[in-house]
Amino acid sequence: MIIKILHRFGRSFRFVFLYFAAVNAFSLNANPSPLVSGPILGYSTLKEVMVWTQTDKQSSITLEYSEILNPKKIFRSQEVTTKAASGFIAKLIADKVEPGKRYKYDVIVDGKRTEAKYEQSFQTQPFFAAGQNPPDFTFALGSCAYVNETEFDVPGKPYGGEYFIYGSILSKKPDFMLWLGDNIYLRETDWDSRTGFFHRYRHQRSIPELAPLFASVHQYAIWDDHDFGPNDGDASFWMRDTAEEMFKLHWGNQNYAKEGIYGSYTWSDAQFFLLDDRSFRTANNNKTIGARQILGEKQFQWLVNSLAFSKATFKFIAIGGQFLNPNAVFENYATYPEERSKILSAIRELKLKNVIFLTGDRHHTELNLLWEEGTEPIYDFTVSPLTSGYYSPITEKNSLRVDGTLVDRRNFGTVSVGGKKGERKLSLRIFDVNGKELWNREIPAKY
Repeated sequence: MIIKILHRFGRSFRFVFLYFAAVNAFSLNANPSPLVSGPILGYSTLKEVMVWTQTDKQSSITLEYSEILNPKKIFRSQEVTTKAASGFIAKLIADKVEPGKRYKYDVIVDGKRTEAKYEQSFQTQPFFAAGQNPPDFTFALGSCAYVNETEFDVPGKPYGGEYFIYGSILSKKPDFMLWLGDNIYLRETDWDSRTGFFHRYRHQRSIPELAPLFASVHQYAIWDDHDFGPNDGDASFWMRDTAEEMFKLHWGNQNYAKEGIYGSYTWSDAQFFLLDDRSFRTANNNKTIGARQILGEKQFQWLVNSLAFSKATFKFIAIGGQFLNPNAVFENYATYPEERSKILSAIRELKLKNVIFLTGDRHHTELNLLWEEGTEPIYDFTVSPLTSGYYSPITEKNSLRVDGTLVDRRNFGTVSVGGKKGERKLSLRIFDVNGKELWNREIPAKY
């Protein structure tokens, strides 16, 4: 979505290191880092964790790690050779880990330990058996992250800013972060070549404010149009295979579909369904066919089948654009009413409880609630923007918006899942760039 109304942002040159200034003991004898991006934590499971890295040239790279409570027992991942064809990227797997533990790690490049400027640690998910209380956890979320690059940006006031928001996110100590799309903002110079894609990802991740967050908080992501290609891009995009290749290469989700970037993962008693709103999308302006689609039939069937199978207390569905908002404007799902209706009908027919959509795109934040007589409540938690421009004032009348949840400035959110078995609840919070809480809402689980 193109924001046509830009308001003045206060520029800040503050750089906040809110968390962990200490350097690993190894770093006293370490060499300057040959990494150009990373380390970035990817997925975490009970028995395996992934760490993403990118070097500046072909290198042999491995991960050295040890349990924080037992630092003398050191493990190493398999060695990976980074290559130009894949952007010198390596995804390192820590597969000698145990559930519910935290590990310190170092990245070894060509036999030399790289300097750790921030805390480098990862965690495995804790195990719980049937009948036990599920582990509590917190995740951060947001969308629309723009990093300025003057020579390729629209002239005038910079669109991105206040990158210190990432230090504020880190200060909330989330277990992981979920990026809800428009994570890199491809420019016209980027989305017409593999070289351009590589450049944008590398530039986006070069800002120092991101490094501490990436190094110690697990990261998951979906995409929206500005990670995919042109503004409002769809299935006709001629570089869509390249866009998919680049997304899968640069993010550490646990799994992906063979075609498209959708997939799923679990954390404690919650399941996350990460959707692809671009690869199968009918063009916004194409009204010549009958049933227009965003997900497409194959992805739709996968989603419904996955929801029906899921035993999770909470079912989070992440997609780039707003789902519940009834206004058929910009790229809200209401502009594709047939498929939106199909999804809602499936949720109701399955009698699903505790369904929460997690969305971005709109350059403002709000909580939407659809609760009709005789049906279970469905929520849509929209969190936007992180560092891009914000949309204000909001004149759009939204009958589903929960009073007091509209935010028209840069912000981020957290969701905490807690409580004893049978008494689980969500705590939704929104914070400004400095980490000041703007609002919170509590949603008890229905059983």
